[in-house]
Amino acid sequence: MKQGSRLAALRYPRSFLELLVLGFGLVALPLILALLNAAADVDRLTSRSQSAVDNAAAAVRNSRVLMEQVTAMERLARQFLILHDAALLNDYAKVRGNFERTASELLLLPIDPQQLQAISQTVEQEAVAFAQLGSAPAAGDGQQRLIQAYGALSEFAAEVQTQSNLLIDREVMAMGEAARHAQRSMLWQLVASFAFGVLIAWLFAYLLARPIRQLDRAIRQLGGADLAAPIQVRGPADLELLGDRLEWLRQRLQELQEQKSRFLHTVSHELKTPLTALREGSELLADGTSGALNAQQSEIAGILRSNSVQLQRLIEGLLGYQQALNSVDHLTLATLDLAELAREVAAAHKLASAARDVKIELRLKRAVLSADRDKLRVVLDNLLSNAVKFSPHSGTVSLSVKTLAERAVVDVRDDGPGIPPGDRERVFDWFFQGKLGHEGRIKSSGLGLAIAREFVQAHHGSIEVIAGSGSGAHLRVILPLRHA
Repeated sequence: MKQGSRLAALRYPRSFLELLVLGFGLVALPLILALLNAAADVDRLTSRSQSAVDNAAAAVRNSRVLMEQVTAMERLARQFLILHDAALLNDYAKVRGNFERTASELLLLPIDPQQLQAISQTVEQEAVAFAQLGSAPAAGDGQQRLIQAYGALSEFAAEVQTQSNLLIDREVMAMGEAARHAQRSMLWQLVASFAFGVLIAWLFAYLLARPIRQLDRAIRQLGGADLAAPIQVRGPADLELLGDRLEWLRQRLQELQEQKSRFLHTVSHELKTPLTALREGSELLADGTSGALNAQQSEIAGILRSNSVQLQRLIEGLLGYQQALNSVDHLTLATLDLAELAREVAAAHKLASAARDVKIELRLKRAVLSADRDKLRVVLDNLLSNAVKFSPHSGTVSLSVKTLAERAVVDVRDDGPGIPPGDRERVFDWFFQGKLGHEGRIKSSGLGLAIAREFVQAHHGSIEVIAGSGSGAHLRVILPLRHA
């Protein structure tokens, strides 16, 4: 047991509160991680969007500057061809330097292949035009080719600007796709974290409910006077301590039960011998064996005999109670026909029923089952005995046996005063005595139905009072045909 306790201590925290806090923490953990990951995705998306906007803006700005520089170089080249002024060539060289820096800045940006090709073609075309400008053609075809070269350069620069404008559209589309991807990713993370959280919550709900269910079973076990099975609670240390206290209580109740059993057994046997002498003496006096009695003496002798008989019945009831407790868990199983057993029990009550002019009606159908014959005889005897005693003169008692859905069903009905609704559950308790029966003549020990319930439950069956079945009492016993 100590080793099992150590293993349980490794699985559970030391207190129920720690287990509860740990459970809430682990349930919240996947949601927190999902939120942190979502925040990181949003941050990455924001950074990417900012970078894309900056790059697109820089590309548009530099492409516009590049176009202006190409226009300026073309204008200076045309002026140089007409005026042949060296200062114009110097100004062209300055503009050309700025053009090369702008082209270099564009090439450093993360641009797509189409824009890269347009920039490269613009740079190459400018180099070709500048080489032709350096040869300074005087007139004719040379100047015409130079003018065409700068025209082509303007077209390439315009293509660079067009590609830069398209870059903005592509970046916007890329950002939209990235946003949708981030949205899908966050959705899947939320679903996964929720599923994981539900799994963790179910696991901890099981871990939390398990010791509580064990405590509930232990309390129900003690409440049902089932003191045989030991009580074990596995969980946090404080709940295990509570389970140990319940186990101590079970052992103490078991000791008290044994002491009570020994006391009842001893007292019953000790009283039985002097009571027998008292009863026999009172009967001898009442019969006039020791001499004739006057009316007053006969009345006293009758009272002594009546009370001694009543006391003997109570003592026999106590002995029967003790024997029932000792034998309830020991069944001698055999195959028997419950209908035939009921017929034998009814025959045994023929004299008692005839003395009260009570008719016993039998409705018996074959019901073969595996059971303890002696204990079922006690059950039927107690039920039929109560029905005969509580029936009025010229009344009728009905005893029926039938099978229904792999069950044997026994019904006992009488024409007596019936069982009050408030007593229908308590009537099976030990030593319970309800209100007096018809004409106030019935006194019992309150053990017959309690013993019957114990024997029926030992067969994994049930016994109950059926309500709404007309006048009188109606008790039903249900037994499985095959004993588990």
